[in-house]
Amino acid sequence: MLLKRFLYVTMLSFMVLFLGCSEKIEPGNLEQGKIKTVKARIAVAAVTRQPLSYEAVGTIKAGTISTLSSKIMGTVKAVFVQGGDTVKQGQRLVAIDDRQVSAQLREAEAAFAEARRGRTAAKAARNAAKAGADLAGATYNRYLNLMKDDSASRQEFDEIKSRHHQAQATLRKTDAMLAAAKQRIKQAEALVSAASVREKDALIRAPFDGKISAKMIDVGDLASPGKSLLVIEKIGNYFANLELPEHYIETVTLGKKVKVIIQALNNRSLDGAIEEIFPAANEKSLSFLIKVKLPGQKGLRSGMFARVLIPMDEADMLLIPSSSVIHSGQLTAIYIVDDKQTARYRLIRTGRLFEESIEILSGIKEGDRYVVIPPLTLSDGDRVEAAS
Repeated sequence: MLLKRFLYVTMLSFMVLFLGCSEKIEPGNLEQGKIKTVKARIAVAAVTRQPLSYEAVGTIKAGTISTLSSKIMGTVKAVFVQGGDTVKQGQRLVAIDDRQVSAQLREAEAAFAEARRGRTAAKAARNAAKAGADLAGATYNRYLNLMKDDSASRQEFDEIKSRHHQAQATLRKTDAMLAAAKQRIKQAEALVSAASVREKDALIRAPFDGKISAKMIDVGDLASPGKSLLVIEKIGNYFANLELPEHYIETVTLGKKVKVIIQALNNRSLDGAIEEIFPAANEKSLSFLIKVKLPGQKGLRSGMFARVLIPMDEADMLLIPSSSVIHSGQLTAIYIVDDKQTARYRLIRTGRLFEESIEILSGIKEGDRYVVIPPLTLSDGDRVEAAS
């Protein structure tokens, strides 16, 4: 019984071995079946002369910022704008209750009218005094001649002389009154002018085309002289302010072109120029304040973060497109294409980033071919067909 079972198992094993051998694939058939071909752009690694730059951190600031404040005291009747609004020069921004300044204007105008009437009366009194003084002077001269001929008494002459002196005194008095009346006219005119200005100050208008960056007042608040109401920034006039370490200060000059990258605008790159270099360094940070003027750009706002690339020197380096690099966890790699058009996954070490290119420190050398934009379907060992 045991012998039969042993023979049965032995025959079954030989049959399985025979069937397995009959389905064996010829050498090479399996590998060729698994290899796939992927189309991709292929480039040749080359060393290029690349300008180096120092990357500084900056903040966007408006070149012209105006804080609008009240010149009069009164209740805010209306606020016509909100933070972030774009305004035109002369546009109404805030209205302040002008009843008090209107009353002051009417009072000043009344004082002016009264001063003009006083001047008219003083002028008439002066004219009368002048006529009286002329008559008294003529009479005095006539009696002076009569006294020489003994044709008039001493008493008559003294009376005429006294009236002459009184007339002269009255004329001087009316002259002073007229001068005082003219001075009151000037004072009244100044009061009217000042009151008129204060009445205009009750309506605050935009000093230039700009954007409201801050609003510190609401309807019903009390406005007083010097109290800030709004902050307005001039449109199209922005700077990137940065601090440059003293080590690099000799590399910058006024007018030097720099690249400014605005992260909030999808890393948009702007061409700027150094507008101002502050002469004294910050004692704590040992750095100099630099102002870079920016071109007009829609979307720019004060306070935005900026990266400023300041050209320094040039150096030879191996650069490839950033799109070629594959990041997998802590590993950085690239697909090399060998002489047999086979993709080989190779680890690399990268260096500095230059816009759309990246520096290669190790892993590939000049003349190596690589895949520019690796397809998701590409694997190590796949055949690569160059795509245009």
